[in-house]
Amino acid sequence: MTVVHQPSMWDVAETASLAALPGRVTRRDLDRGAWVDHLPGWVHGSDEVLEVLLGDIGWRADRRQMYDREVAVPRLLRWYAGGETLPHPLLGQARADLDAHYLPELGEPFVSAGMCLYRDGRDSVAWHGDRIGRGRSQDTMVAIVSFGSPRALMLRPVGGGASVRFTLGHGDLVVMGGSCQRTWEHCIPKTSKPVGPRVSVQFRPRGVA
Repeated sequence: MTVVHQPSMWDVAETASLAALPGRVTRRDLDRGAWVDHLPGWVHGSDEVLEVLLGDIGWRADRRQMYDREVAVPRLLRWYAGGETLPHPLLGQARADLDAHYLPELGEPFVSAGMCLYRDGRDSVAWHGDRIGRGRSQDTMVAIVSFGSPRALMLRPVGGGASVRFTLGHGDLVVMGGSCQRTWEHCIPKTSKPVGPRVSVQFRPRGVA
């Protein structure tokens, strides 16, 4: 797989590392018991991780049924179950740091790591909530670390309402918590602007997808 990306002019650290979470991550309360935590630039030297993620790590192109025809999913996917070795050591450290910070509130560790590769502005994900499994009926958390070109993450209440926008890329962190997966929905919209690849790494607890 060959995907060309433009390195960040600002994230110039040669070795990837993580900033501290306590005292830096900020929370935005939504309604209906949902909230979002945000920390821009959590990963320093994120392009080093991106180079690995854009390599041959087992990306797959899925297809889905839409009405009377089968269509390509507009992004590439890779899923790491608990116990699988992640493709860069920093990702294992990121999961450990998220556990240390959120375990008192979440009550359980992050386990799986799902990854999406948005190759350019034509790749996207439609409005949805992570409601397969326990996310349909219980409060939970989904932590997303972004690598590569910034893309918009949009959130809106289920049933309609004003949307909230986060622009995520180059090592940014966002955590959706509380009732967010069942009372809100989120998407990555397509864009006509020229953008390079972005990889989204989603850490989830057991039984949430």
